[in-house]
Amino acid sequence: MAQGKRISIDIAGDALQSIKELGAAARRARSEAGEGQAAAATRLGVHVQTIGRIESGEPGVAVGHVLGLLALYGVSVKLQWPDAGAGPA
Repeated sequence: MAQGKRISIDIAGDALQSIKELGAAARRARSEAGEGQAAAATRLGVHVQTIGRIESGEPGVAVGHVLGLLALYGVSVKLQWPDAGAGPA
């Protein structure tokens, strides 16, 4: 399976922390389900290294892969806007 390009980006501290928390949640959900990274990679259709990158909170992993891994184990993500009730126009 071809490995995607890794991108180098600067991310603010809060955003980077959120990415790391998503990765930790994915790792916990997978572990609690009793699956290894290889099984998760097969189910998601990605390389096992992608699972490792997600779980380590590496920025630059495709958001679809991150959300897909969480969804495999029943974890959902809820968007929360800074101003209650605000959202995109």
